Amino acid sequence: MSIVLSGRWPAAEQQQWLRLLQEALPGEDWCLAPPADAVQAAAVDIAIVANPEPGVLQGLPNLRLIQSLWAGVDRLLQDPTLPPEVPLARMVDPAMNEAMVHTALWAVLALHRGFFDLHAQQGQSLWRQPQQLRAAEWRVMVLGMGQLGGRVAQALAAQGYAVSGWSRRPADCAGVQTLHGAEGLAQGLAAADTVINLLPLTEQTRDFFNAARLTTMKRGACLVNLARGAHVVEDDLLAALDSGQLSRAVLDVFRQEPLPADHPFWQHPRVTVLPHCAAQTDPRSAAAVVRTNVLALRAGQPLAHRVHRPRGY
Repeated sequence: MSIVLSGRWPAAEQQQWLRLLQEALPGEDWCLAPPADAVQAAAVDIAIVANPEPGVLQGLPNLRLIQSLWAGVDRLLQDPTLPPEVPLARMVDPAMNEAMVHTALWAVLALHRGFFDLHAQQGQSLWRQPQQLRAAEWRVMVLGMGQLGGRVAQALAAQGYAVSGWSRRPADCAGVQTLHGAEGLAQGLAAADTVINLLPLTEQTRDFFNAARLTTMKRGACLVNLARGAHVVEDDLLAALDSGQLSRAVLDVFRQEPLPADHPFWQHPRVTVLPHCAAQTDPRSAAAVVRTNVLALRAGQPLAHRVHRPRGY
């Protein structure tokens, strides 16, 4: 049996992944594209992918696992040719999770203490000291209480912030107030000074932050989107910022990436743009995650982080 490694990435990045995966899984046979030869294609039983081109996994009759190298699998699930019967596992990379916690902490701290405004003051040679609120006086809401959202919520709570976490279904998270359902969402949004979006992208969460929902947020609140660009209706967000309904947005993801040079987000005084770098998969630690699932498959054991396709995550 053999493993195919396929993705949309520069050649150097592909070679780095291949080297680390070969080191993690010595003795496996590898190919960098699905074989055209029918006999060789029949030998492929595992596909390790990073948002491959649609249709690339067709014609692999003995495929038994699709392992994503990225945490989000929404783009994979949009491929109508993805074999529906083959288990799909998402990446849960401990190093990436740590990086996401760091970015969320930075964003909340900068918003709470007014550091973005202080940076703008520097450009005007303006000396003006802001009001200093205690962390417990700054309410943070984390949307999406999966493995990553729970880590972020607990890290913020450990810094003294008043943190709530919301999910569609009830969830437990030590040290964090947990909310669920429509009523919990309304309650949390109305009270939060900063809302951090870590929701998966599904048909239910696409355009989640539209004009109607932004209106339900606390006036003057801040939005931090670290999930997917399609969660936000960009024109509605700009209108909310211009009206003062929201005071600032920190955005790491966008509907079109790279963000076009003429996009109004670049120059908006209340928007901070990150180039989709809040948390990137670390090939060194991710290779070990892949190894665990490959060995589990070979041994007939349960797979880790298997995607529930109807839910989309």
